[in-house]
Amino acid sequence: MIKPADRVNSVQEYYFSVKLKQIEQMRSEGKDVINLGIGSPDRMPAPEVIETLGRVSAKEDVHGYQSYLGIPALRQAFALWYQRSYGVELDPASEILTLMGSKEGIMHISMAFLNPGDEVLIPNPGYPTYKAVTNLVGAKARTYTLNESNGWQPDLSAIEKEDLSRVKLMWINYPHMPTGAAADMDVMKQIIAFGKKHNIVICNDNPYSFVLNPEPSSLLSVEGAKDIAIELNSLSKSHNMAGWRIGMAASNSKFINYILRVKSNMDSGMYRPLQEAAVKALEAGADWYKELNAEYAERRKLVFEIMDALRCSYNKKQVGLFVWGRIPSEYPDGQELSDLLLEKANVFITPGFIFGDSGEQYIRVSLCSTKKILAESLNRVNRIVNKTISN
Repeated sequence: MIKPADRVNSVQEYYFSVKLKQIEQMRSEGKDVINLGIGSPDRMPAPEVIETLGRVSAKEDVHGYQSYLGIPALRQAFALWYQRSYGVELDPASEILTLMGSKEGIMHISMAFLNPGDEVLIPNPGYPTYKAVTNLVGAKARTYTLNESNGWQPDLSAIEKEDLSRVKLMWINYPHMPTGAAADMDVMKQIIAFGKKHNIVICNDNPYSFVLNPEPSSLLSVEGAKDIAIELNSLSKSHNMAGWRIGMAASNSKFINYILRVKSNMDSGMYRPLQEAAVKALEAGADWYKELNAEYAERRKLVFEIMDALRCSYNKKQVGLFVWGRIPSEYPDGQELSDLLLEKANVFITPGFIFGDSGEQYIRVSLCSTKKILAESLNRVNRIVNKTISN
């Protein structure tokens, strides 16, 4: 009998992969399931981005292998985007590496820096991929707890009381997913100092900074951050291009070269028309983000009403592409409430436990559905709530 590699047993199929199968099965049975779980933007990229993709794809000389670094024009566009948006200066030739989405970067960074037995600090709650990739490369995941009472910011004093001698990487993610906590730049300065003090590479996953966030920020704006930090960013959320898989890593040239050594052995570059269309996307001005956020703000009002109907508590100042809410006390955990809504209302919302045990008493609702769909979801939730009360 042929068995898989041991690393396969260190991870499970991604939660949303499993849940999507269940939803598709329910739909095949004739149930009109509304999925409010996944943060996949439903809106179109800018028209000029689509036009560029089609026009460049029609050229004869763009269908071959491409540079592992990404075309110079895209790296320059990312550099200008960072300078314009965050006030961060990056050398496009040596401090930027294009990626097929920032999720690819999590694997590449882990493979570039971690040996078996090394330890990684991972937020709880946090993006499940950090832990999964850590396990896949044979390193050890060590969670640090984020608390609502602390604004979902790392408690560095508590972390420093632990043995950090084997810790090589620390993952942070601000604006934070799933909690919607914005970056606190004073805390970011402390994190950079922490990384330098303990010789720990700080990795910030930053795809949400332009969504309902009045002050977009980058960890790399902290003085000296590039010496010890890597930042991932992408066009998935900010430019409605999640399926295009266009992202970047930014850091000092030495770190970028380490990551490139891994990446160049794992892919053959990104399709050039995608890169040229991404250049066009990155030229978007303030009006693009203003219109994007105006739509999300209207949708968020409806999600707040859903949270109110479920009697969840939440912070109206949270940022990003989701709303994170604490469930009422009559439910033992968010999973039970999520399962109830899927069964009784055909509405799927994400239970917080998938982000770690600190999320067990929470649910997360995505803003990636039209106002019409969110209004229908609210109607279904109200019917369930009213029926429960009447019984």
